[in-house]
Amino acid sequence: MQVSDPNNVKIYNLSAGKSLPEWLSERKRRALLKKNVDIRRRIELIQDFDMPGLSSTVKVSKDGQYILATGIYKPRIKCFDVNNLSLKFERCFDSEAVTFQILSDDYSKLVFLQCDRYIEFHAAFGRYYRLRIPKFGRDMQYDYPSCDLFVVGASSDIYRLNLERGQFMTPYTSTASSINKCCINPYHQLLICGTQEGKVEAWDQRSKSIVGTLDCAFTCFNENKDMESFPSITALKFNGALQLGVGTASGQVLLYDLRSNKPFYIKDHMNDLPIKDVEFHYQQDLVFSLDCSVLKIWEKNNGQLYTSIDASTEFNNLCTVPNTGLLFLANENPKIQTYYIPSMGPAPKWASFLDSLTEELEESNTENVYDDYKFVTKAELENLGLDHLVGTKLLRAYMHGYFMDIRLYKKARAVANPFEFEEYRKKKIKETIDKDRENRVQVNKLPKVNKDLALKLMNEEQNSKKNKVNAANLLVDNRFKALFENPDFEVDKNADEYRLLNPVLSRLDTAKAKKLKKSLISEDFEPIEEEMEGKNSSEEDTEDESEEESSDDEHTWSKELKKQHKMINEEHRQQELRKAEEDLRNLEEEIKKQPTLYEFKHGDEFKGLNSIKKKTNRAPLSERLKEEDASVKLLGSVGNREMTFSTRKRKNFSLEEKNRRHREERKRLVRPGFTIKSKYKTKFSGGKRR
Repeated sequence: MQVSDPNNVKIYNLSAGKSLPEWLSERKRRALLKKNVDIRRRIELIQDFDMPGLSSTVKVSKDGQYILATGIYKPRIKCFDVNNLSLKFERCFDSEAVTFQILSDDYSKLVFLQCDRYIEFHAAFGRYYRLRIPKFGRDMQYDYPSCDLFVVGASSDIYRLNLERGQFMTPYTSTASSINKCCINPYHQLLICGTQEGKVEAWDQRSKSIVGTLDCAFTCFNENKDMESFPSITALKFNGALQLGVGTASGQVLLYDLRSNKPFYIKDHMNDLPIKDVEFHYQQDLVFSLDCSVLKIWEKNNGQLYTSIDASTEFNNLCTVPNTGLLFLANENPKIQTYYIPSMGPAPKWASFLDSLTEELEESNTENVYDDYKFVTKAELENLGLDHLVGTKLLRAYMHGYFMDIRLYKKARAVANPFEFEEYRKKKIKETIDKDRENRVQVNKLPKVNKDLALKLMNEEQNSKKNKVNAANLLVDNRFKALFENPDFEVDKNADEYRLLNPVLSRLDTAKAKKLKKSLISEDFEPIEEEMEGKNSSEEDTEDESEEESSDDEHTWSKELKKQHKMINEEHRQQELRKAEEDLRNLEEEIKKQPTLYEFKHGDEFKGLNSIKKKTNRAPLSERLKEEDASVKLLGSVGNREMTFSTRKRKNFSLEEKNRRHREERKRLVRPGFTIKSKYKTKFSGGKRR
């Protein structure tokens, strides 16, 4: 159920809400009702109150116990029993029903006017008889005292079918080319017909002649001289014995007193759509006027709007339940729209629970919960330093962010950015100074914000001046003034979206940009819009080159787009790898900072750290791997691991360093021995000394 209050009048749409598909089994329906809250909370006033395609006409029987509706596709009629709030029967036709009339107090006698010139009579068991009329019919009415069925359509004749005799009577001949609507007054049986020419003709059944004519088109033309559509008569309805409501094809509703040939009030829907139905609310002197886009309810005497119902799909027909605030609307949708307006009357007896339901809804009207809450995204939470509150009662998850108390948000913002007011103050001072500088002599130069965009716009403006084409200049338009002044609107060229769209949207290359900048610098105080009278050969060559370059750009932008897409994906991949490596390094540093703990078994004596290290070096490989947690490392973000270990004893690096320094000192002090020569020479021969 959906509640709206146009003009402070509560309107309850009882047909709003999700519907279950017909092909679902009963077991799946019950499962969906348990899971989905929206389906469980919907109000299904009448079961299966819909059509396969759309509904065309809705009526209530005289006794108020049955609701009948026609629609397509296939053409059919559905009868609903209000006592059981369910479908009683359903019948299909050979062709679509234009309209129908209920001949009895209940559903037992019906007559249907079909679009193929056939008239079908139905009894309680089904189709009773079928006959055909000479011309296509548009409307029909049944006169109960005389048992005459009047049918009007695409001719000047008003066909009379007497159901007591079962034969056609002499038709009435009108002066109009065709007749759209007809209506019978239940008080004095006056028959009125609305013609294509915008006239209303009144026929007396006793004399079988015209007793009066109203020229509604002439009145409409006097009120609205610039109307496009001709005001043909499209709707008729009596209000009592003397008042008549007339709807026209140009969107006016005229209220007449039968004793006068001029309307006492004219209501215009102001949308030039034909009026499809006119009804009267007798208790409050209200008028219902329906076109395909809106149902307007207004006061009869002064035309003041009471309320209105806008259409989600086109309206076809209006049906009000007498002496209640319930109404039905046939429309271009499978669901037949049901509305309840408590201020216009109580609910019908068979739907009395609607009164208590609406009273409960009005009593439970509370203050909006979100007035004292602020919606923040996850990135804003991290900037405020409140991301550790995720999962607590202080944050309420909603869509892509969280709701938090506005007082907590203001405190956190003041702590996170204590100099925000100073920055705001400096910004306002700068804006005031810049505003004062605008009154000085302006030099044609690029703005401080979005220079490249301004350069493109200047280039397009110059081209439009040369080609004599009117182009909108955003630099002059005050609506886009902040785009070139406010740094918040600066285009981020490093963003992924810009890099993907730039190959498609870029139309100004580097050479053109340099040329335009030079022209701006050289002109100084001269306006940019100065038009060149002639063109030399160099300019023509540059224009030809620019045309060739633009054609090449059109062929290569897709390649540039793919290239940028690959580069962006590679950058994202590299960022993920760097982040994983950084996390791994941080984890290793934390492990190194932790103190090393040694375990002593029962009976061991503590002889210093060297003894513990020696014992660990002598331990087997499996025990050393268990003790050394840092020996296993993660590689990347995939989950690969690397294990490093050593089987040799650890060297004493301090002793090796000491020996190295000693050797270097000896080399500096010891004299070389290559200058000493021996006086004796020893000779060796065959291993013997001589």
